[in-house]
Amino acid sequence: MSRIELKQINKYFGNNQVLKNINFVIEDGDFLTLLGPSGCGKTTTLRIITGLEDPEEGIVTIGGKEVVNGENRHYVPSAKRDLSLVFQSYALWPHMTVFDNVAFGLTVKKVPRAQIRPKVEAALKKLKIFDYQDRFPSELSGGQQQRVSIARAIVTEPKILLLDEPLSNLDSKLRLEMRAELKRLHQELNTTIIYVTHDQVEALTLSTKIAVFFNGEIAQLDEPRNIYRKPASLQVAEFVGNPQINLIQAAAGMQEGLLVTESSLGSITFSCREIQSDRVVLAVYPEDIQMYEQPVKNGIACKVFSVLPAGSETLTQLELEDGTILLAKTMGECVHPIGLPLWISFPSEQINVYEGQSGQLIPHVTNKERSASLSLSVL
Repeated sequence: MSRIELKQINKYFGNNQVLKNINFVIEDGDFLTLLGPSGCGKTTTLRIITGLEDPEEGIVTIGGKEVVNGENRHYVPSAKRDLSLVFQSYALWPHMTVFDNVAFGLTVKKVPRAQIRPKVEAALKKLKIFDYQDRFPSELSGGQQQRVSIARAIVTEPKILLLDEPLSNLDSKLRLEMRAELKRLHQELNTTIIYVTHDQVEALTLSTKIAVFFNGEIAQLDEPRNIYRKPASLQVAEFVGNPQINLIQAAAGMQEGLLVTESSLGSITFSCREIQSDRVVLAVYPEDIQMYEQPVKNGIACKVFSVLPAGSETLTQLELEDGTILLAKTMGECVHPIGLPLWISFPSEQINVYEGQSGQLIPHVTNKERSASLSLSVL
């Protein structure tokens, strides 16, 4: 079993508290990504799990065994935690061949020589670098060197694999290839993986769960789809998503149990709990905005402010009548002349609503969902 649990982890560097009451569980076989901007605490969390950092407070258990207890100053050494770590730098021995680099961990563990070769060759084949086993690291590209470092990590068959921004030094093409390899490896090995990155695309494509960090705290821990479609706060909503989500200030009031909002998007009603604030923020995804050259029912008039074609997709900035700028995302080429009058629409059920002061998501159902619920209750 490789279930990992962190309870009330607090870490200080001098007087600076870098982790604040971190609590989460990584189930056996999960691919958890720690996502956040630089300095948010994600790498420190990873280092605490590996044993490279010791927290002053809190408990860490791996497979039901307590490996960290800050209060009792109990810290199990990294070598006894049955895990492997892949760094941002490849950390390969320059004087060793690819084969010897990958075999190093097995040699340290005193695995019989007869068992080392088949294990190393199997790892090299998994990472598609079998033909490079007699080369030295200096003879390999960056992507090939990273494959060697990952092969070295998995050859010992660890229960837990930790990766600290392993793809940040690669170009975009190699990153895409390595993402596919990591996804495939996770499915093949069924190893518990903890992955640190500031790249939201990596997090969304690779993970079974994502923990979003800000200022040493977890802002949201959820499945990738919920992190993207239902960010728990404005802070998460602004960080996740490329291009960035549209945020529109709106006046709000409760009428007969409904939240009525007034903004540059017009009047939109939601069914939700009572709120105290008279201001909310509406979040509209760029890909949800549909553009029309002719007036449509409930359409909002606007004009093209700028067009940013990017080959496979087109980003269009739209200026509403009050000067508000919205960003729309269209797959493929969709180039409109600047200044062209357009009308836009979007599904209200896809809009997220956030409290104006706290920035927290307000759970709601749309008029459409509410009507369906009422119909069922009548039946």
